[in-house]
Amino acid sequence: MTLPLITVDNLCMDFGGKPVLNNISFEIPEGEIVGIIGRSGAGKSVLMHLLRGVEEPPTGGSIMYHVAACDTCEYMDMQSRAGGMCPMCGGNLAAANIDLWDERSDGMKSRVMRRTAIMFQRTFALYGDDRVIENVLHALDDINYPADQAINRAADLIDQVKLSHRMMHIARDLSGGEKQRVVLARQLAKNPAMLFADEPTGTLDLETARLVHAMLIDASKKNTMGMVVTSHFSQVIDEMANRAILLVDGEIASIGPPGQVIRSFLQEHEDEKLTVLPELGEKILSARDVAKRYFSVDRGIVKAVNMVTFDVSRKEIFGIIGKSGAGKTTLSRMIAGIIEPTSGEMNVRIGDDWVDMTKPGIDQRGRAKEYIGFLHQEYDLYPHRTVLDNLSDAIGLEFPKELAMRKALITLGMAGFTAEKAKEILNRYPGELSNGERHRVALAQVLIHEPRLVILDEPTGTMDPITKQDVKQSILHARDEMDETFIVVSHDMDFVQDICDRVALMRGGKIIGIGKTAEVLAGITHDGRQIPGRGTKCE
Repeated sequence: MTLPLITVDNLCMDFGGKPVLNNISFEIPEGEIVGIIGRSGAGKSVLMHLLRGVEEPPTGGSIMYHVAACDTCEYMDMQSRAGGMCPMCGGNLAAANIDLWDERSDGMKSRVMRRTAIMFQRTFALYGDDRVIENVLHALDDINYPADQAINRAADLIDQVKLSHRMMHIARDLSGGEKQRVVLARQLAKNPAMLFADEPTGTLDLETARLVHAMLIDASKKNTMGMVVTSHFSQVIDEMANRAILLVDGEIASIGPPGQVIRSFLQEHEDEKLTVLPELGEKILSARDVAKRYFSVDRGIVKAVNMVTFDVSRKEIFGIIGKSGAGKTTLSRMIAGIIEPTSGEMNVRIGDDWVDMTKPGIDQRGRAKEYIGFLHQEYDLYPHRTVLDNLSDAIGLEFPKELAMRKALITLGMAGFTAEKAKEILNRYPGELSNGERHRVALAQVLIHEPRLVILDEPTGTMDPITKQDVKQSILHARDEMDETFIVVSHDMDFVQDICDRVALMRGGKIIGIGKTAEVLAGITHDGRQIPGRGTKCE
């Protein structure tokens, strides 16, 4: 019989007197993969952080780790190895039960945390200027891994996540999927008994996500490593988890086989399809033969975007899709004026004038940037400022408090919050929100500027299916009522199909298909690969 690694008993957590977790109880056996699913704000990330031992202590209940602790050094292992010899110093491994949040644990909490690791959502946490192998070596150095063995161990870890062909690349030059695999290698370097993965693949395309999932499952089996995975994608939980937990408003609504729990989660979810196409206005964006090349020490001349041509009309929701590394984010950053094209034309209509985004200056690119909103994959909020302050600060102007609050509430509604929820979170801090709620507040930061063109880079990467419908309706409302135009950069084919009027499919820096959403998606598989002879091709 498999021994338990973690026992959670009547766990409670409040923020500002409001319950976020309420009497949560369950066990995680050694080596088990547990999936946690639930709507944004259900308490998934709060629960995971408490299990890891980070941030604030719970307001009630306990989290007990059942381990084998060395009586000579600081090493700790799973309880099933009690009675054996410590691999670090040769001492005796003795069974111990450690209350993670008990202040009297005499340093045992830190020992537990050294045998756990966490992958946060939307945070790659890499040394951007260092090479891939250097990033992994830093992780090994953090755990005092023997220096004479570190190079070989780092190379083994990089091979395990199938990145040997990127070993000498600079981390910042990697695609999102490649960065996430480096993060995984860094966490595996710690040889954890338990890995916490909070939406680890929410912003990756389906094919890359499945590759990372397979690596996580393989690492769990090879190392008898337990895992807790949160995801808003039901198929992730179904594919990866041995057991699943459904959280609803901070309580366990269902626990058991993944398929059974997922059915409980989705039973009230009705996917409303977009049936009425809008009447689009004049062109608002025109790109002609746009290219972006840069020089990399490792790769030479890189054609991140290669001779791209397309138009976007006012009130259109235009999608840019493709696998990780296809050039989507680089193209979107050129549209926003964050980076300058190497060649080609990128023109944006402001009022009656066309502004050339390839030209610097307050009357050219600087003028247009004021009217273009951009929500990055790796957004951030001021942690010590309330939601209201974060939104007010985003405008950069002094408003009377009453007007600022009114504007904030309207904008939070545009970002997918109900009127009641918007009022409830207005004076909360980001740390008191779920990750999905923080993402919608970040979207509100963009919308509060009243942009003419909004670029959303992976807008649904951390959202459950029901919340995605709320955000979809908010985007449609902003488009219909405020003449907003959206460019959606995404791997989420279901969301793209629901909301985009047209899409461009990118591969290798080029647009290889462009047209009405249904026509382009009919020509590709669900993971973004093109079916020969199918779909709308470029001219």
